[in-house]
Amino acid sequence: MLEKMQQLLNDHYDEMVEIRRHLHENPELSFQEVETPKYIADYQRKLGNEVREGVGERGVVAVLEGGKPGPTVALRADFDALPIHEETELPFASKTDGVMHACGHDGHTAELLVLAKVLTSMKEELAGSVVFIHQHAEEYAPGGAQAMIADGCLDGVDVIYGTHLWSMIPHGTVEYTEGPIMAAADKFSINVKGKGGHGAQPHMTKDSILIGAQIVQTLQHIVSRNVDPMDSAVVSVGHFESVNAYNVIADKVKIIGTARSFEEDVRDLLEERIITLAQGVASGYGAEAEAIYERGYPAVINHEEQAKIVGKVAEQSAGIDHVEVTSPQMGGEDFAYYLKHVKGAFFFTGAMKPDAKVTYPHHHPKFDIEERAMLNAANVLGGLVLETFDQMK
Repeated sequence: MLEKMQQLLNDHYDEMVEIRRHLHENPELSFQEVETPKYIADYQRKLGNEVREGVGERGVVAVLEGGKPGPTVALRADFDALPIHEETELPFASKTDGVMHACGHDGHTAELLVLAKVLTSMKEELAGSVVFIHQHAEEYAPGGAQAMIADGCLDGVDVIYGTHLWSMIPHGTVEYTEGPIMAAADKFSINVKGKGGHGAQPHMTKDSILIGAQIVQTLQHIVSRNVDPMDSAVVSVGHFESVNAYNVIADKVKIIGTARSFEEDVRDLLEERIITLAQGVASGYGAEAEAIYERGYPAVINHEEQAKIVGKVAEQSAGIDHVEVTSPQMGGEDFAYYLKHVKGAFFFTGAMKPDAKVTYPHHHPKFDIEERAMLNAANVLGGLVLETFDQMK
């Protein structure tokens, strides 16, 4: 049955590319998806699957019931785009200024839809059911996963799998790991309130830019001097804002950054230290700092058994010539919420373009993927369905 599925997927590869390029040309931002979920629902409905729209507000869930009784396996793909102006010059580049699929979600959707088509054609042979979770709004917290779960997308699901096409991993590669694979992704903001004044009279001010710069430097000591060296954490400042004339000392500064971790106790430590140090540094200069820590997605933690199955299935999958147990990555993913409710695993499918002179990372205006990676991902995801049916029958 595995060989039959892989052959059918290969036969439908051109359609997979067509779907991906259509979605790439017509991207929609997180929480603003309208046409994309309609497209997905129409496709799944034409296959004859049971379809529910508006799940968790904008998600789509399709259910394929196999011809024989068995477990229920969920597969998830996200479909939102990013507020980035595309610079790829592809013939199917985004038609919407300032919005593009710069993370591969168009490919995720295309591979899952075509896999749904293939598995539906094999319906009578399947010993179980498949739930296709098409999720909106992965890119921005609170994300779409929690709302879709609350709306019942995991009802009756025994196991869930998902993958991310990864442009920084060579095509033909699958990377997975047991336990944590992606980090908790949090945001912090610090508003420094000092006392402005003339640039020629600094002694009469409380220079917010100087104070803010000191706070940024101090934050870099948290990981090196507060976090156990055996644990992993990141504190990065990505935004530092104070707009004034050249000869004016600022009265306020806004600092925004991200904190990443895997363990909840480390996450608690980062929150406490960021707030305490920001306030302490400002106080030392006679100023004030309001620090807010916002928790985003928790860490993606694979279940051991399902992660091992990913490795086993990937080894057997067409198009995959290298399977590797990887180190956890500091990127965030709201697939984490699914894994808090049911057993499952998340993995990376290599999508680096072999002939590219420069490989651009995710969220870059020139980001692109090797489209054959979609076929590889579909082969592994489909293989996981069949393997689960066989093991749990």
